[in-house]
Parts: sequence; C-alpha cells; structure tokens
Amino acid sequence: MRLEFYEPDEAAALLRCSEAWLRAGAANCEFPHLTWGKGKIIFTDEHLEEIAHLREVKPQTLDAGTRRVIGTRAERRLK
Repeated sequence: MRLEFYEPDEAAALLRCSEAWLRAGAANCEFPHLTWGKGKIIFTDEHLEEIAHLREVKPQTLDAGTRRVIGTRAERRLK
C-alpha cells in the first residue's frame, strides 16, 4: 500500500475547488486531514474521497411550491 499525500493547493486542484475553501474546512474540523510539524495541513486520497462524499447532493423530492436556489445571486433575484 502506498499513501499519497497532498498539500492544500494540490488537493484543491484535484477537487476543483479553491485552496482557501479547503483550508477553511480543515481548520473548522469540517474536513478530514492530517497535520504535520507546526500545523501543516496534509490530505490523503481517502480524505479527498470523503470530502467529495460529504459535499454530495442527494436527490430529493420537493414540494410543488418549493424552489431550489443555489447561490446568493439566485437568492437575491427572488427577493
């Protein structure tokens, strides 16, 4: 078994997200990660897979009067 370790910038590129978002999630204990030395954040393949599953949007049935809104711009348009 060979472990792959990724620094936040490498992990963000793989997940196609921002490094800041990934670092914030790790700092707030929302995302699994490792720390090396003096707080250096490291991710493994398993961590990245779990983060992807945590952010998965599951299909759900909505009521007839309910509208799904994604993002703050869409929320402002409804006001």
